[in-house]
Amino acid sequence: MKDRYNELIDIINEADYNYHTLDSPTISDQEYDKYLRELNDLESKYPNLIREDSPSQRRGAKILDYFEKVVHKVAMFSLGNAFNEEELRSFDQSIKKAGEKAAYLCEEKIDGLSISLSYENGILVKAATRGDGTTGEDITNNIRTIKTIPLKLNQALNLEVRGEVYMSKKTFTKLNEEREKQGLNLFQNPRNAAAGSVRQLDASIAKSRNLDAWIYQLVNASDYGLKTQEESLIFLGKLGFKVNRNSAFCQNIDEVVKYIEELSKKRESLEYEIDGVVVKVNDLASQQKLGFTARTPKWAIAYKFPAEEVVTKLLDIVFTVGRTGQITPNAVLEPALVQGSTVRRATLHNEDYIKERDLKIGDLVYLRKAGDVIPEVINPLKERRTGQEKTFKMIDDCPICETKLIKKEGQVDHFCPNELCEGKKIEGLIHFASRPAMNIEGLGERIIEDFFNLGLLKKFSDIYQLKNHRQELIELEGFGNKSVDKLLDAIEKSKNNSLERLIFALGINNVGEKTAKILAKHHKSLENLMNKSIDELQKLEDIGPIIAQSLVEYFSKEENSLELNNLKELGLEMNYLHEDSENDLFAGMTFVVTGTLKNFTRDEIHEIIENFGGKTSSSVSKKTSILVCGEDAGSKLKKAKELNVEIWSEEEFLEKTDS
Repeated sequence: MKDRYNELIDIINEADYNYHTLDSPTISDQEYDKYLRELNDLESKYPNLIREDSPSQRRGAKILDYFEKVVHKVAMFSLGNAFNEEELRSFDQSIKKAGEKAAYLCEEKIDGLSISLSYENGILVKAATRGDGTTGEDITNNIRTIKTIPLKLNQALNLEVRGEVYMSKKTFTKLNEEREKQGLNLFQNPRNAAAGSVRQLDASIAKSRNLDAWIYQLVNASDYGLKTQEESLIFLGKLGFKVNRNSAFCQNIDEVVKYIEELSKKRESLEYEIDGVVVKVNDLASQQKLGFTARTPKWAIAYKFPAEEVVTKLLDIVFTVGRTGQITPNAVLEPALVQGSTVRRATLHNEDYIKERDLKIGDLVYLRKAGDVIPEVINPLKERRTGQEKTFKMIDDCPICETKLIKKEGQVDHFCPNELCEGKKIEGLIHFASRPAMNIEGLGERIIEDFFNLGLLKKFSDIYQLKNHRQELIELEGFGNKSVDKLLDAIEKSKNNSLERLIFALGINNVGEKTAKILAKHHKSLENLMNKSIDELQKLEDIGPIIAQSLVEYFSKEENSLELNNLKELGLEMNYLHEDSENDLFAGMTFVVTGTLKNFTRDEIHEIIENFGGKTSSSVSKKTSILVCGEDAGSKLKKAKELNVEIWSEEEFLEKTDS
């Protein structure tokens, strides 16, 4: 009976290791269940037989009143960070200056919760969080529920290992779906979900969360005859631990940089979240000689990928006036590095957006880049409020001209109704000169504001008469002959733009870039478009009553007609210049383009798609037909895979359009 009991434990533990750690099951689910039932029956009849490493001890039935404190025998140091290649190479130089071997082992930096595991005679006896590095919390009951953490090793050794508990992306998505159905708050990310699960006093909750773990360090590895970190990982794998297979030995810092570049490209395809790469001196003797600072090891550094989501402080909410008079609240933020760029401001869209998220001035907030481009405030960390935060209040008057704002019934936005509002005029000029509109290089926001304040620019046609003020411009601070001539050349060049750019540049309400292209392509000239009725306009695909009404209202105003006539007399192109393609290869299809392209600019590939009868969109949805994917694709590629959207490489796109 005892022999059979011991045999069952060995069979089940080996099956767990093969299935969960090696991803290579050796017995069927039916066999596994049969052995587990037999084990449970024996333990029920003979409780005195129960061993600490029995699979039954993963049940997570125990509920604690609190976590005991654990003092680490060997401190769990945090790592120093590198945020770019220069800092990595500086780390490499410090190793070389110390006279040690500058060869490294690179490991994925798992975005989870650091843990320490202690074994006596090969049996798991203690699991603890990192805590402050010196003292952590005893989470043994919860860790026992994780099937990839062995309760018994393949050798009866006394040792301590370090690792990371994490939650896979798939498990995280499923967990949040279940919580949403139950009306519970959703977890922000897999790391928070994993950390929260491990710190549950009820171990059954941790068990239900399907957690996982990688082990990456054997404490005092040299005591076991090991000479390198690489050998340590191999040894840990043999003992029964789950060790990350994506680690790589790099003979020099150039190979480290290459590894990081390659890993960043496949990061999105991993089944778990990583936020960087841990670079360790591979030689253990060199590690020992290099030693530690007060807080970090000198022989390792964590390269951090540009943050996808960060926490920063909402310092203030300020308001801007758009070209249509729309009032937009904007977040003023403590500078934060998000995906490689420093963000100080982010749009908050409208009053409802702020109230729905219960944002307050002074809040700590989560910040990310929507679509990897536009800074977006997600929501506040309410649990970290101090009581000093200020409740948001929407303004009543325009921040520029102080006219009373209006809000039409059924709309979420507030507007300044003053047609003479200087804020609207400046934004309109900025839009007119912007890249997707008339694309006047050198005529940016600051310069337009300066020219407006000097009285040089008040309306669109003034831009094309700046050449009459050449000497005045040259005398302005920051300008000179070359810069002024370059600007004037760019202005002259913009006269030759095709009609769709001019239509978009005018800033007509509800007429975006795509709508402008549809209108220009169909009507061929501005004169034809100006003479159309609401009914005639609505016959066009994608032109609804709101857009049609906006167009008719715009062209019916005398001041707009006069301005368009001025632009015509100044030599601006008023016709659609592109030849229509008879090839409807992409008719009825919607494309999204992501990543870095080798052969096209983003505008060029969009134009090709539209010339073949297709449509383009900036975001992936169920309506997306094709995702064209360049290098370093991010969240759009991930979402396309989730929605089973067809994915083309740039080469495949070229093959389709060249044939």
